Amino acid sequence: MIGARFIGVALCAMIVAAASPRSAQQGQAPVLVVETERGVFAVQTFPGDAPRTVAHVIELARAGFYNGLRIHRSVPGFVVQFGDPQTRDLSKRGRWGRGLDASSGSPVGVAEITRKRKHVVGAVGLGHMGDPSRADSQIYVTLAARPDLDGQYAMFGQVVEGEEVPATLQVGDVITRVSVRE
Repeated sequence: MIGARFIGVALCAMIVAAASPRSAQQGQAPVLVVETERGVFAVQTFPGDAPRTVAHVIELARAGFYNGLRIHRSVPGFVVQFGDPQTRDLSKRGRWGRGLDASSGSPVGVAEITRKRKHVVGAVGLGHMGDPSRADSQIYVTLAARPDLDGQYAMFGQVVEGEEVPATLQVGDVITRVSVRE
């Protein structure tokens, strides 16, 4: 009798733990680790809010797309941005961050915009050129609270480690490597 009750209680505890959104999210939310010349920062992703965006960025990271790219935008108190493959070529510096060649060429295809997540310091999203569904590879990190950006971009993560690093990045700094920690 005691054994059966113990098994029943243990089984209930396991069911509750498995149904917990927090434990489910922890198992499903990859972390992007961004290594730069100036330090390392990590981004907790939000696959529950932006599943296709997170999957797209994770796929690019795993393929090595971001490795060796340079920061193409750095505005103190606003954002730092990377993800333009043109930044591998210093002779194209005047075009960095602009035009069709400033992306992987494979946009997400859907605008996963939610007002649930706010653009606080360290918010991470995908830049776009006017059409959120065409967002592709350009990742930005906010350096200050920016409520004016809420509802305009697919915010897919939050810096959770190395929070001080993005503010130190300058245009031309190299993203040494972006990896995925599960």
